Amino acid sequence: MDSIVWAKKIKLLIFDVDGVLTSGHIIFGAEGETVKEFYAQDGLGISLAHKAGLKTAIITGRESEMVRRRGAELKIGDVYQGAMDKVTALQELVAKYGLALEEIAYVGDDINDLPVMLRIGLPCAVGNAVPEVRAAAKYITSRQGGSGAVREVIEHILKAQGLWDNLIQQYMKPERFTISQ
Repeated sequence: MDSIVWAKKIKLLIFDVDGVLTSGHIIFGAEGETVKEFYAQDGLGISLAHKAGLKTAIITGRESEMVRRRGAELKIGDVYQGAMDKVTALQELVAKYGLALEEIAYVGDDINDLPVMLRIGLPCAVGNAVPEVRAAAKYITSRQGGSGAVREVIEHILKAQGLWDNLIQQYMKPERFTISQ
């Protein structure tokens, strides 16, 4: 089956963080805090996914206040940080939402993402993912992690489900642009 057939089934999108929602560069501030740079188009894509009724989650091996804040800002329902065993987090999400594994998409970039990617319906790799992750993926983005790869996956899923055009039309409604006085 091609990625469009799998994309039509998706109800939950799960993202890794470093190398997927960010470029993968890990920057430490003067006080030892981690600084992460997120891509605005990915954020709007996640909001569009929510508007379409899709659920989202983050599973990341690292822990960061920046990830907690970004997850809250984007209303990502489930944020698993410090998840050395990403499959356990996946199993919790399956149980929580009563989903079949084929109804889940995961976006990854490195070998620690493979245990989840090999179990779900639509494993996706960012354009600069390692070869093993690219080989396991049913969809590989043209964009790199932290540069719109997540948005590309979301558009792919929403277009496959026939939801994209309606979402765009909602943004074009004149009442969206009225200025209240």
